[in-house]
Amino acid sequence: MIPADHAQRRALNDEVHARPPEQLTAPMRLSYLALVSEGDRAADIAALAALAARFGAPAPQPDQNHYSADFGAFRIKWERHTEFLRYKFFVSGAEATPFADPAIKAVPPDWLATLPGQVIAANHAVLVKQSKEALAIETIAEQHFGGNALIGSMTSGGKGLALTDFRIHDDGFGRLIVYDDGLTPRQLGRLVQRIMEIETYRMMALLAFPVARALGPILQQAEGELLSIISAVQDAKEEDEPLLFDRITRLEAQVEKTRSDTHYRFSAANAYHTLVEQRVDELREQRIEGLQTFREFNERRLSPAMATCRTTSTRLEAILDRVGRTTVLLSTRVNVTREKQNQQVLKSMDRRANLQLRLQQTVEGLSVAAISYYIVGLVSYAAKGVKATGREINLDLVTAWSIPIVIAIVAYGLQRFRKAIEKDDRR
Repeated sequence: MIPADHAQRRALNDEVHARPPEQLTAPMRLSYLALVSEGDRAADIAALAALAARFGAPAPQPDQNHYSADFGAFRIKWERHTEFLRYKFFVSGAEATPFADPAIKAVPPDWLATLPGQVIAANHAVLVKQSKEALAIETIAEQHFGGNALIGSMTSGGKGLALTDFRIHDDGFGRLIVYDDGLTPRQLGRLVQRIMEIETYRMMALLAFPVARALGPILQQAEGELLSIISAVQDAKEEDEPLLFDRITRLEAQVEKTRSDTHYRFSAANAYHTLVEQRVDELREQRIEGLQTFREFNERRLSPAMATCRTTSTRLEAILDRVGRTTVLLSTRVNVTREKQNQQVLKSMDRRANLQLRLQQTVEGLSVAAISYYIVGLVSYAAKGVKATGREINLDLVTAWSIPIVIAIVAYGLQRFRKAIEKDDRR
């Protein structure tokens, strides 16, 4: 007995076996469709289930990512990927003009027309059992590829030969011929799948190329605006800083939005390009004199476009970094200006506090005099009352002596009162 399985153990283990290549045997015709997914899983499954229902085959489950079935007239294999769906249709046998009768002709056309998504790659493939030595490349190009220059090589240790032109023909499909000279069904299936994946991943990677070209003028304008702001910062006055800060924050928001809108596409392009290179490596190509290999074709046609995408992405990141540094610089300058203004405000407040203190002291002096005046008056009235009882009292002398005593007492009392208030403030 061992501890319980992790909740995802079996699902993760089965994932590596989820999309095995089909075992193929020449002669055979194959049609391949890669559709950019619209993200509606229910619609994708519903379309596949509708086809299965026509031929009485089991329907796919709602959470399935791959499905295969034999419908008699043809076999189908369906796979869901992150951004696209793949359909493969297989028909046994090969005709004299195989591309005139492709495998997809066996599929109901009304069902094909309702498939959700947009075609990003489409190919017809013909698998032929034939020795490579008997082939005439120029004749094959004229008969099956409209005279186009072919790309191809011997593969799988020299047991296979794959030829294509990487062009879209009048029917909207590309064309591929694979000559089998001793390949096992698994080897032939892997070979065909790798070539179809090269085409699909190449097209998915190139989705970033129009984005990169469209970004060129936008980045140039952003760089010009940034240079203008940096130049203005050098000679800016305090009153210019709010306008400059508004310009740089607007530019930063614009560049950040551009980055957010394009980051996924550029990252995906790098990932797809890596997959293309891996699939080309797996072909184990051997050159045929006069033909461009799959590796050479992708290095000459795909790699420059990917370099443009990477350069544009790097340029965008560099602009965003420079804008960020300029924003920090301008923010520091604005903060220094505010500190100066705050110091001036504090000095002004200090002067006002001093004035208020002096005014308060003056008021306190006047208050002592006023309070003392009234108290001395009360003392005088009290002395008059005592004199009225018949005692001999010098009213003027009593009043005169009471003045300094009253002033001292009032001043002391006000001082104690002020200190009590200051003590409460400090708390």
